[in-house]
Amino acid sequence: MDKDFQILLEEAKKIAKKRILNEYASCGHCGCALMTEKGNIYTGISTRTKCNLGKCAEYAAIAEMLKHNESEIKKLVSYSAKDVIYPPCGSCRELIRMVNTKNLETEIMVSENKVCKIKELLPEMFISKH
Repeated sequence: MDKDFQILLEEAKKIAKKRILNEYASCGHCGCALMTEKGNIYTGISTRTKCNLGKCAEYAAIAEMLKHNESEIKKLVSYSAKDVIYPPCGSCRELIRMVNTKNLETEIMVSENKVCKIKELLPEMFISKH
């Protein structure tokens, strides 16, 4: 595992801690850390609610990155509070691609020994006709 992914994995592990907020909501089931082309690291955690208003950790990390006027993601890791590395869901894969088309080259850690580019995880990309 390269140095950047080691750093990102450690950052994701730090924040992937499930917490019950109340009877309707919880957070931290997943932590995500991403590194931009500028070398900045942004993180986010997942949120869940009983009425499906939650968001993925990747979405939260991307929102944090966008808040700082960046959109090009070099590398990304998602980590479960159950101690598992896993790839982003389909919606998050599309979001990664849509915030910057250069993100087709984003490297995603899908397991401890495997890295894929987002374009490999999105064989058929959404294209709007509007």
